Amino acid sequence: MATHILTILALFMGLNALAFLVYFLDKQAARSRRRRISERTLLTLALIGGSLGAVCAQRLLRHKTQKEPFRTLLKAILVFHATAVIVLSAAAGYIFLELPLLD
Repeated sequence: MATHILTILALFMGLNALAFLVYFLDKQAARSRRRRISERTLLTLALIGGSLGAVCAQRLLRHKTQKEPFRTLLKAILVFHATAVIVLSAAAGYIFLELPLLD
C-alpha cells in the first residue's frame, strides 16, 4: 500500500513539475515573440493532474494572470482537484469527515 502511495506521489510531483516547465517555456516564448504553447495544452496539463504546478507557475512567473477565461478555468480545475483529493481520501479512510449535520 505504501509503495502505491509513493508511486502516485512521484507521478503527481513529476506531472506538476512538467506543467510548471511548460508554463515557463510559454512565458519565455512570449517574451521573445516566438511561437506560443496553446492555452488548450496548458489547461490540459493542469486538468490531468498538474494544477498545482500550473498555478505556481502562473503566480511565480506572472504568466496568464489577467487572461480570461483562462484564469477562471484554471481556478476551477484546482478546486475540482482539491475536492477530488478530499473525497477520495475520505473514501479510502485517510480522512474522517465528521460533520454534525443535525445537532
